[in-house]
Amino acid sequence: MQVMNSTRRWGIPTRLIHWATAGILLWTLGLGVYMTQFVADPLEQFALTQTHKSWGFLVFALAVIRVIWLALSPKRPTLPADTPKWQIGAAHLSHAVLYLMIFLMPLSGWVMSAAAPIQDLLNIDNKVFNWFILPDPWVPGVAWIENLAAGIHYWSAIILALTLLAHVGGALKHHFVDKDDILKRMTGG
Repeated sequence: MQVMNSTRRWGIPTRLIHWATAGILLWTLGLGVYMTQFVADPLEQFALTQTHKSWGFLVFALAVIRVIWLALSPKRPTLPADTPKWQIGAAHLSHAVLYLMIFLMPLSGWVMSAAAPIQDLLNIDNKVFNWFILPDPWVPGVAWIENLAAGIHYWSAIILALTLLAHVGGALKHHFVDKDDILKRMTGG
């Protein structure tokens, strides 16, 4: 059981954080689309939004843990020697975008909620699973900050979804077409 990352494979903590983040991201993205596009009842939408915010905070917490862990275990598995340069560049770019989005999405969601004037008018706290309250630096709310953060949150979701598709597509191509061990390094196979 390999704990630390190496040049041959990812360690268990990296794999656990990766798959936990992936699962929670997919759940949170799906919930975000569902609650904004398919739920008309304001009370149901409010409850789903609170759940969405809590899971978004968890994504952010995992992102912080991921960065700390990668600093503690800095080795990375190398790509196969015959990997074309454009694929190496695409992999680096997609990973950079994924890292940016797993921070930007939760942060913009928090700013959007914290800056919402209606939230202060109705005295609503940003709670994480009813465990604790997130800080609210915008009391009373500031509509232009809420709107800016909402736009960032929306476009970040689209960019994240497209990048995730490319990331998964690349991993599957390596596994089924190139028949190399890129995917197995992250699955533990």
